[in-house]
Amino acid sequence: MNTIPKEIFQFLEKLKANNHRDWMTANKKEYQNNEKILKGFYASIAERLNEKDEIEKTKVFRINRDVRFSKDKTPYNVHRSVSYSRAGAHRRGGYYLRLESGNSQIAGGFFSPEPGDLLRIRKEFEMDDREIREILAQKDFYKAFGGFNPSNQVKTAPKGFSKDHSSIDLIKNKSFFVTHSFTDSEVFAPDFLDKVIYHFELLHPFFDYMSDVLTTDLNGVSLLE
Repeated sequence: MNTIPKEIFQFLEKLKANNHRDWMTANKKEYQNNEKILKGFYASIAERLNEKDEIEKTKVFRINRDVRFSKDKTPYNVHRSVSYSRAGAHRRGGYYLRLESGNSQIAGGFFSPEPGDLLRIRKEFEMDDREIREILAQKDFYKAFGGFNPSNQVKTAPKGFSKDHSSIDLIKNKSFFVTHSFTDSEVFAPDFLDKVIYHFELLHPFFDYMSDVLTTDLNGVSLLE
């Protein structure tokens, strides 16, 4: 499956206007048909990613929302999304795709890393930020993604770091991922799969660098041996 039919978004738009269980029950067959199409597309992405990477797991996110701690009690997401985990302790980073009318995007990187990894990344940037800045500034990468989202930062310097450090703009990040948005017409186009793969492959130098950081100590000694 290499294309996304318009009917997928049409269904999600109708769900957005009728976000309750009775409507979903009445339209369950259409939902199931759409899921079958989407899972075929997700599988095509995984197959293409495996040509230059190694994917360990494909996770299709549930359409049901977890409303336990949310003021919004609508039961269903009005988007569909999937993530791909890379295989092996030496491969870090993950790929993400979100499909939603007017808000489709891909993302890649390191989402809310656990405290030890977060500290290791920040320490690396504190010691030497040249390589990560070169990656983020690379022409095709920057055109596709720009930089890290500044909204995903702590307000001041993290504990143990100077607010005056030259790398504080990087150190303040809580996650280290980039995004690229697609219009609806791009999503429905025959080359959408190719565009997704192209942008995911642009992430490889970033993944390689961050994987090296997270599998070595500050002296460059491997943590995997």
